[in-house]
Formats: sequence, C-alpha cells, structure tokens
Amino acid sequence: MKYDFDRLHDRRGTASYKWDQLTTLFGGEDVLPLWVADMDFVTAKPIVDAMTERAQAGIYGYTIRTDEWIEAIQGWYRRRHNWDIAKESIVASPSVVTSLSLAVDLFSEPGAGVILQAPVYYPFYDVIRSNGRQVLKNALKISEATGLYEMDFESLEEHMRSGAKLLLLCNPHNPGGRVWTREELTKLAALAAQYDVTVVSDEIHGDLVFAPNAYTPYATVGEEAAATSLSLLAPTKTFNLPGIGSSFIVTNDPAKRAKLNTQMKKLSIHMQNHFAHFATIAAYNEGDEWLDQLLPYIKGNVDYAIAALRERAPMLKVMPPEGTYLLWVDARELGLNAKGMSQFMNAEAKVAFNEGSSYGDEGVGYVRINCACPRSILEEALRRFVGAVERKVAVK
Repeated sequence: MKYDFDRLHDRRGTASYKWDQLTTLFGGEDVLPLWVADMDFVTAKPIVDAMTERAQAGIYGYTIRTDEWIEAIQGWYRRRHNWDIAKESIVASPSVVTSLSLAVDLFSEPGAGVILQAPVYYPFYDVIRSNGRQVLKNALKISEATGLYEMDFESLEEHMRSGAKLLLLCNPHNPGGRVWTREELTKLAALAAQYDVTVVSDEIHGDLVFAPNAYTPYATVGEEAAATSLSLLAPTKTFNLPGIGSSFIVTNDPAKRAKLNTQMKKLSIHMQNHFAHFATIAAYNEGDEWLDQLLPYIKGNVDYAIAALRERAPMLKVMPPEGTYLLWVDARELGLNAKGMSQFMNAEAKVAFNEGSSYGDEGVGYVRINCACPRSILEEALRRFVGAVERKVAVK
C-alpha cells in the first residue's frame, strides 16, 4: 500500500512526551517540537492491525516469548542486514537504555571508567554515572575532508591501555548521523580484542540508513567481536514504537547472557509486554514496505533542511547525516551558551530542537533537529528558526 507521510496528525492530548509538555518544558503552547526522537507518522498498517486485534481481544495476560517472536527477529536481520542471529543469543529487554544500564552495572567494576565517544546520546552519560562509574571521553573528531565525525583511535587506545574494560558504542551515531563503516568497526574491534574490552553497541538506528551507506552490525566484523560484544537492538525507532517497550540484546557469550537473565529476574523486568510481543512480530515480518517508503521521505526531509539552512543561514554548519532522522547543526557562530541557545530557540524562534550540551561539552553551540515529521511541519520550524537567526544577525 501507499503510505502518506505528509498527512498531519494532532498528537496533543495523547499523553505525548513530545507534544504535551510544551509549556512545561519550553514555555508556551506555540512552540513547535522537533526534539525527542519519535516520529510524527502513523506506523505500518500490519502493526496497527496487530495492535487492534490484540486490543479487541480484551484479555491482556502474562505473555511468553514464542518462537514466532524469535523467528521474526532472525528473519529481519537476515533479510535486511545479512546477519544470522542464533536463537540462544537473543535476550529480551524492556528498552535499549535499560540494556545500557544493565551492561554498565554487570560488566564493569564500581568506580571504573567506561568509555563513550562524545558527543553522544545523553543516556550514555546517565547510565555510567548513575551506576557509580566514571565517564571516559573518547571525543570524536571532525574530518577536514568530509566534515563528518570520525573516531580518534589514538585516544581510544590510551583509555584501553589505561585499564578501561567497557566501551559504549553508538552505531549508527546519535546525534551526528555517522554510519560507521566495516573498516572503522573492524579497527575498533581489533583494539577491543587486544585490551580485552567489552563493546556494548547501541544499534537502535541501524535500519534508518541512507544509500549508498550501509549499516554494519558490530557483531559481524569478526569472530572476537561476535563472541564478546553485546548488540542492543529494537524495532522502536524503525517503526515509531517507543511507547511500546520492545527491545532485545544479542550476545554470543553464555556467561554474559546468564548474568543478564539473572539481573532481569532480580529486577522483575524479564516478562514480555503483551502488545510489544505482537507489534515486534508484525513489524519484522510485514514492515518492509512501510520502511522502504519511509526512508526516501526522511532523506528528502533531511536534504530539504540542509539546503534551507545553507541558503538562508550560511553561518550555521550542517553535518549531513548518513543515517538516522536527526540533523546535527553547528550554530556556534551565534555565540550562545547552553542556556542562551535554549532561550533563543524557545522564546525567539518558537521551536524546540535539542540543545547540544546535553550530548556533552563537545555539543555546546549545536542543536539537533528531528526531521521525522510531515514536510510542512519541518518547513514551518525551519522558517521560524532561520527567521530568528536572521533577526539576531541583523541586530549584530
């Protein structure tokens, strides 16, 4: 079927984290929200149909994980990403952030340093600090040749040589939109093997990649990577299901699986969410058509945003994403600190993008724009933002 991603959907009054906190978070109901990473699109019809059928059944009891659930996951990753995942390697989890926190708790020592590659998705910092560990920053570099992020392997090796045993990887990268290549991941894996470092790879954006770039699951770059890593996966970003707790971990290490399963039971988060179970099966068995239509629409939005910003606000430097629906924009020439940037966006431009300092000090002066919305919403948000930039520059 043909999906209409231009259609507007009023999400106000639906307990929407994105739309129902405008006054509380941003100071007014007239602010246009393009921040938190969910989409303003209805998900694939097979998922809606599956949810409708389950809702109409009227009984929502304790739910087991069936072979159909496992086979749907296996089929998707084999079909879309040429990755054969063993049945026994799959561990269910309520969310990717839950998995990140469990990994830090279980596979590093109290007080130890855990490596992340800044700037990066802010819960990476939270799960390290809240578990009593230390953040070790392996800051990304901006390539002079491409203008995109690249890994600083010298700094990374220094952290590993100094004794760090856990690395949180964002693959593809949020907020920069880099889709790490097989060569980059292979080099990272070689260092991890040399220094006995466990890599925990958040791959929730893996399906949202623009050709000719290709998502490479970290666990597929070599035998050591497959044997020792944890891959954190979910259909939630791909199919706009973040409100349905559906996630899973893939690890070939039996000892790690045993620790994860024990801790899940200890915290009583080991049971399957009734609706998540059937949503995941429908998504992975019947969601290809929707995703194949979504990707060019998002790429069109991203291209439109880049062109508009470059034409009307050339002092802003846009990092073209290779994947995700997020646009990382260097607005440091506006001369605003974190508080000033939030004030500028919310009060002057009447938009809510993500203010960059939440991704680390390396993000101060940047904003992250969620482009997963109907084009008309994106156009209006950029019109407001660019207009505010033009007024600010004129005053200078």
